[in-house]
Amino acid sequence: MAETEEKVEEKQPKQPVDPNFVPKIVAFCCNFCAYAAGDLAGSTRTEYPSNIKVIRLPCSGRVDTRLLLRAFEEGADGVYVAGCEEGSCHFAEGNYWAKRRVKNAKKLLDEIGIGGERLEMFNFSASMFDKFVANAKIMDERIRKLGPSPVNVAAAKSK
Repeated sequence: MAETEEKVEEKQPKQPVDPNFVPKIVAFCCNFCAYAAGDLAGSTRTEYPSNIKVIRLPCSGRVDTRLLLRAFEEGADGVYVAGCEEGSCHFAEGNYWAKRRVKNAKKLLDEIGIGGERLEMFNFSASMFDKFVANAKIMDERIRKLGPSPVNVAAAKSK
């Protein structure tokens, strides 16, 4: 993980971090594992950042590159996909499809100047609510360090 954090800091623009910045983060969660883990976190009253909007999908494999890019277009500062553990997908290979799509979308985000580090893929089982919470916090911290999405900055300047 330290390597990932170093990479994020290298690509981070040299701008002062606004302590009042609250990132908009979208989490596309598989119904059987990630969403269930989030539900379990709620049942155990384990808190995670409230600025994360969870979108429930039947399978992480339903995520495609257009959907990921659309989230940024609609104002997300960060996006992540959370699916079943590798080899445990309820739809056989859905999480592998999602992983490939996230990888491709990260490349596109780098190419268009938004930054692939704003997108991530996580895998865990339904009982791993602590990992659900930890990943939510990781994304929140990462996006806070990166600041607002270039899409949102450009939109604010054009107003």
